[in-house]
Amino acid sequence: MTKVVTTVAELRAAKALLKPARIGMVPTMGALHDGHVSLVTEARKHADHVVVSIFVNPTQFAPGEDFDAYPRTLEADLKKLGDAAAIVFAPTAREMYPEGFATTVTVGGPSAGLETNFRPHFFAGVATAVAKLLIAALPDIAVFGEKDYQQLLVVKRLVRDLDLPIRVIGAPTLREADGLALSSRNAYLSADERKIATLLNIILTDTIATARSSDLRAAEATAIEALWKAGFSHVDYVAIRDAESMDHITALERPARILAAAKVGKTRLIDNMAI
Repeated sequence: MTKVVTTVAELRAAKALLKPARIGMVPTMGALHDGHVSLVTEARKHADHVVVSIFVNPTQFAPGEDFDAYPRTLEADLKKLGDAAAIVFAPTAREMYPEGFATTVTVGGPSAGLETNFRPHFFAGVATAVAKLLIAALPDIAVFGEKDYQQLLVVKRLVRDLDLPIRVIGAPTLREADGLALSSRNAYLSADERKIATLLNIILTDTIATARSSDLRAAEATAIEALWKAGFSHVDYVAIRDAESMDHITALERPARILAAAKVGKTRLIDNMAI
């Protein structure tokens, strides 16, 4: 039976009862869907028990973003998980950031550019929360989705640079039948917006084929134009980067990744694919 805890002390006490088992962790912001469940399934391949954290992290939202509107569905999330998680850690913001909290974790390297250009607060908020969650649980492994690919690399760098004894595993993006990457924010889309959203996957797939036979910057520009024409209300970026470092590249001489962020109506979608 899943044990739900809300404080770090309770989490550590519950985890102690599982020793000497191997522990996995899946940090989430709740509003769980099948993509999240696939991360838990992946974690169970590498661990005896899994801790799932559910925390809508205020420090990664800027003023005007959807923090207040972000769905909080703990009871539904627990039903979605079933017995897949041994522990669910659902702290309050005050538990994570007590009065007088004054520490921020900043990760350079793979955080430069892309999301940082449009959400400069984002990765410091993510890194601080993830560091606190991992230190609180100290799992043997932690699983993050490749859908948030730049974030995955930031977390890997965080764990490496701080010498945390945790193996970070990236799990493949789970998609709808039409190719749209699963996301809690998909629920914001109207029926017409949903039809436009699915074109993101198609345009990125086409751009990969173009990039293999043309200049990378030209391929990016063509993809951006295609998104505008498809009906996206705003395009933040389409970028082809080194898959390990997020560095700029001029040719496909090593593993690369195409990443995109664009809005349909007011809903911001991100996606990426290996090249």
